[in-house]
Amino acid sequence: MRRFPYGAAMVTGASSGIGEGFARRLAQEGVNLVLVARRGDLLKQLADELESQHHIQVKVMPLDLTDESQISAAEERLSDPERPIELLVNNAGSSGSGRFAELPLEREVHTATLNALVPLRLSHACLPGMISRGAGGIINVSSLAALLPKPGSATYAASKAFLSSLSESLAMEAGRHGVHITTVHTGLTRSEFHAAAGVSTDTLPKISWLTPDQVARAGLEAVAAGQPATVPGMSYRIRMPLMRAMPRSIVRAIMRRVYKV
Repeated sequence: MRRFPYGAAMVTGASSGIGEGFARRLAQEGVNLVLVARRGDLLKQLADELESQHHIQVKVMPLDLTDESQISAAEERLSDPERPIELLVNNAGSSGSGRFAELPLEREVHTATLNALVPLRLSHACLPGMISRGAGGIINVSSLAALLPKPGSATYAASKAFLSSLSESLAMEAGRHGVHITTVHTGLTRSEFHAAAGVSTDTLPKISWLTPDQVARAGLEAVAAGQPATVPGMSYRIRMPLMRAMPRSIVRAIMRRVYKV
């Protein structure tokens, strides 16, 4: 990767999976970190390891970003002009599994909040400072599910569609100020995410799985190059334009067969 342009980053959902992958990649680049997740014990273990291995500063913020009082702490840190965050990685996310009408409303609202409204709020907290400095970056970890109807994960797909649209629009607004905003459209990635969502990986394809490091590397290379979007993995890069080009009637027919609805 070319010389990385940012010296201080906040990563949400950093305790495992893709967020941990971003933290490790950024640490290798010598970037000081603020790591955010609910599981403070895992954050502390990761912070100690990265500080020891890479001689950087790593601060941890054990927060539930769907809680009003706790997300305010992250917003305050992002907007602090004395300690500027040069790169924000909006990675924290969740999903559920099941038919929308049968799922608890509280869980679906939580998914929509964490996947869509939390990145909106955190981006709003850091963008004014980045624009005034004429430099900065935001990575929004979205999904190829944003392009598809997803019976059984309707709120997840819809919230990622919101995030992808918001991210693309903000990239256009902020680009002329030297601020790069990149959407990472991920495919299937090996992490704790599916287990937490109650989705058995036995029902998912056995090929084309990405690693958290692949996703992180693609995202960091793209934001450093000022690219508004990236798709990790060659097979997914081939599929994405096909998915966009297919008539929606055909997409729906395929998804009905896949999800048996």
